[in-house]
Amino acid sequence: MHLCIRFVYLTNRWRVEGAEVPQRLRDGGRSLIFAFWHGRMMMIPMGSPRLAPVHMLISGHRDGRIIADAVSHFDIGAITGSSRRGGLGAMRTMLKRLADGDWVGITPDGPRGPAMTVKSGIVNVARLARVPIVPVVFATSRRWELNTWDRFYLALPFGRGLYLWGEPIEIPDDIDEPGIERTRLLIETRMIELAREADRRVAQPAARGIGAGGEPSVTREECG
Repeated sequence: MHLCIRFVYLTNRWRVEGAEVPQRLRDGGRSLIFAFWHGRMMMIPMGSPRLAPVHMLISGHRDGRIIADAVSHFDIGAITGSSRRGGLGAMRTMLKRLADGDWVGITPDGPRGPAMTVKSGIVNVARLARVPIVPVVFATSRRWELNTWDRFYLALPFGRGLYLWGEPIEIPDDIDEPGIERTRLLIETRMIELAREADRRVAQPAARGIGAGGEPSVTREECG
């Protein structure tokens, strides 16, 4: 899997927009949580600037073990756990890594969806760690969208690629339950908008992965 990721990266022409966001946070001595959709994780390891040690929250089931092995080839550590299994231990590990100044990547719709629906766990981690959440997405001009629960975005070689980093979302220390829900929806909206914008920038209709109103849609076809 890691060889496929490297091949796709090397055979596309990439540009990065918004990289000053994580750089600015790092220069200010802050850690961060970067959020990306489960279905758009394939090229994220190549798009994470090496400004701090990076870890990803990965579920403990079989697919998670495959992902953990793949990202290890990019010097990305795995924090194993999910809301169903190992959640408390994973929470403690994430808080420790963030306190050490490391970065943690989370797929807020994982490990089993619904696709492009943010769970509130990411808000709670950011609140406890006192770090911002920064959305990030990639898009490529050639791709397949698989008929899986997460609409897995299989980037293809020999095209153009784009990484987009969004603005940080800060979580107040005194946030209440209604505030957590509002923030959860804000993160979800920002991430959907970012994915739609990335698709537009590489000249792909967002409706192939995201509905015109921002809703996810299921398709499978080659783009290019």
